[in-house]
Amino acid sequence: MREFKINDNEAGQRFDKYLKKLLGNAPGSFIYKMLRKKNITLNGKKADGTEKLNKDDDVKLFFSDETFEKFSGSTTSNPEYEALNVLSKEFTSGKRKLQVVYEDKDIIFINKPTGMLSQKAKPEDISANEYILAYLIAKGELTESSFRTFRPSICNRLDRNTSGLLAAGKTLKGLQNMAKALKERTVQKYYRCIVRGTVKESSYLKGYLQKDETENQVLIRKTKPSVGEWLPIETEYRPIRCRGGYTELEVHLMTGRSHQIRAHLASTGHPIIGDYKYGNSDVNAYFKKNANITSQLLHASRFVFEDGKEITAPCGSEFERAWKIIENQS
Repeated sequence: MREFKINDNEAGQRFDKYLKKLLGNAPGSFIYKMLRKKNITLNGKKADGTEKLNKDDDVKLFFSDETFEKFSGSTTSNPEYEALNVLSKEFTSGKRKLQVVYEDKDIIFINKPTGMLSQKAKPEDISANEYILAYLIAKGELTESSFRTFRPSICNRLDRNTSGLLAAGKTLKGLQNMAKALKERTVQKYYRCIVRGTVKESSYLKGYLQKDETENQVLIRKTKPSVGEWLPIETEYRPIRCRGGYTELEVHLMTGRSHQIRAHLASTGHPIIGDYKYGNSDVNAYFKKNANITSQLLHASRFVFEDGKEITAPCGSEFERAWKIIENQS
């Protein structure tokens, strides 16, 4: 017999989902059969798997050691965790650092650099999600046993070449609360970017967006076309500083559509420097040659929560290099 106490990260989920994580090698039919036969109990009673777990709930599995080890895989190491554990050594040795801008027991915010994926695109990728997991392993906050039933994960996504705030839930509570705030838009997201052209006044843009999945590119229209699927978008911005025909903007992302900021600003004649999809090729070539700017100058800089709490991340060196060139040519 094996006994388990439900912890904070395991509470709040359905019992059958927890069991499928705990017994990762077992088919669902086996789990439900064991529930029906009371070989798996919840708080000493028969359960059907639909129950919502609470902290300190008592789970008993009336299995032989061989059966539990077979279906849980407890006798073999988890290859994904092992790979993360190897990566964690880079943090404990000081070889690698994660730019953490805020952290508590439930959530963590990092300042993601350009060039880093938010999540894996291919199995062999190492994304920000893996770096966060390895960081938590290095801190001793994520063990192999806890990894079997709950995996911390990022809550928002940024394009590979967009830098800035990336949030992750360290606990189930943190993950659920952050996901809810983002979905219900009770947290406001602000970006910084440098665009071509002089922008002297704040503006509130509305329009419609359609994505071409084959080209991974979006189209913007001021009025909704009668043909095709067009999604409403809203983008608010204000100028921070202007010089030499360029402006740094703070952009409030009202609706979070794919490529919204980049395409919406470009549609107004103010493309972002370094944006090779929607930007100006001559401007991009100039800043690449003179400031080594190889990606769009777009940075997720500020999250403002409903209670007024703010989390901020400073812009990277790319912004500094761009402004140095702008000021020198003015």
